[in-house]
Amino acid sequence: MTGERSADPADEPLDDIVDEARRILARAAARSVPLKLVGGLAIRLHSMEPPRGGLVREFKDIDLATPRKRDREVASFIVSLGYSSDDTFNAMNAGRRALFYDVSHKRQLDIFVGGFEMCHAVPIVDRFEVDSETVPLAELLLTKLQIVELNEKDLRDILALLVEHEVGDHDAETVNAAYVGKLCAEDWGLWRTCKMNIERARTGLEHFDLSGEDRRVLAQRLDSLWSGIETAPKSRSWKMRDRIGDRLRWYQEPEEID
Repeated sequence: MTGERSADPADEPLDDIVDEARRILARAAARSVPLKLVGGLAIRLHSMEPPRGGLVREFKDIDLATPRKRDREVASFIVSLGYSSDDTFNAMNAGRRALFYDVSHKRQLDIFVGGFEMCHAVPIVDRFEVDSETVPLAELLLTKLQIVELNEKDLRDILALLVEHEVGDHDAETVNAAYVGKLCAEDWGLWRTCKMNIERARTGLEHFDLSGEDRRVLAQRLDSLWSGIETAPKSRSWKMRDRIGDRLRWYQEPEEID
């Protein structure tokens, strides 16, 4: 069941999805609505103009995050911008996730409430104020690295983020490898999937139309990222889970949404 949408023609989603994401963020900031962009569009906002040709991809959906207990306010705000609410899904997933639709452009808008849970849980709202428009780069990267069945689109996003940003131990337009390492040191499953996808990214570099310098930079940053993950002191629960290894499935099957 789909709910009501705004009747004001001035509040209609824009044709260009990147411009539409910026419109939502600008309106949210003006009204003090707590929303940050997640996913491929968030990475696009952190990329150069125009992005490197070998990493360009199309965007079909808009993903956002909001803290807990503000989801009703956020839902009303999204509807006011010309979106239709999926009332059935939103009632069943209240306090966790919400779906809205831009019917005219056949686009979906997904809001993660209080956190991010797909193959693994990533605490994307714990450091909500680090970046003005998106979740922090470290968490943004982890939402891609946590995907067990990584596809080419998600691999492009990983490389697009890393080719534009250094890997270090802070968040100022830098991927905070120390924070990524801390989260992986507390969750063996997340560590295992990140290890798998960093290796996939290394071996996949040759499949994209990138300069030799870009490939060199990406290889170095992937190595730095993995070093930050590997050197982080592991928790007791991590060490206990490590003894079991791959004999037990270490990830969740993400929910499929039509």
